[in-house]
Amino acid sequence: MRKVLLASLFVLAPALAHAQTARIAASVVDIGGQPVADAVVVAMPADGVVRLPEHPRGGVVDQVDKEFVPKVVAVLVGTAVTFPNKDNVRHHVYSFSPAKRFELPLYAGVPAQPVVFDKPGVVVLGCNIHDWMVGYVYVSDSPYFAKTGKDGKAVITDLPPRAYDVRVWHPQLDVTEASTRRRVDISHGSAVDVAWTLKLKPELRVHRSPMSGMGGY
Repeated sequence: MRKVLLASLFVLAPALAHAQTARIAASVVDIGGQPVADAVVVAMPADGVVRLPEHPRGGVVDQVDKEFVPKVVAVLVGTAVTFPNKDNVRHHVYSFSPAKRFELPLYAGVPAQPVVFDKPGVVVLGCNIHDWMVGYVYVSDSPYFAKTGKDGKAVITDLPPRAYDVRVWHPQLDVTEASTRRRVDISHGSAVDVAWTLKLKPELRVHRSPMSGMGGY
């Protein structure tokens, strides 16, 4: 009888653990009511206590048609990110951002070593050869985050039930990220919907070179 009881507990344990998690469904629109893609939504436990994995899952930022793809990538602090060049020209990827200063000198293919983003913050990417190439790596200090799609929606799942401070960031955000913070209580393992209406700055971009579709750099 005892063996049967223990076996039942082992079977029920995963289901109970899953039932005790919660989720946050985020919706982000601009002041015109249009969905905002590439917004990063981060949920930080209100007590500030998080458990970070020792080896976060790696990230990838491609270079395709002389653009960074995706334009915005969100990773956990400590993540190693590779920058494969899938173009038939060479790129020189760099960042001067305080959260991560690095440089990948002119190269084709995949660099031998990934870049480890070891500080939280926003890292702006550029290419010394193609001035219009701009990308962003959002380095999260919390393991609970998600990025909005074209519909302006993102879902953060498998959250331990507790209170969270939820915030949103976007490259064109016209206010500070901290000012978007909302307190969300999911202590009872429920699902919560949170919505933001963001004021965005106009996107400033360098025009692509008329020679960019030709061979060479």
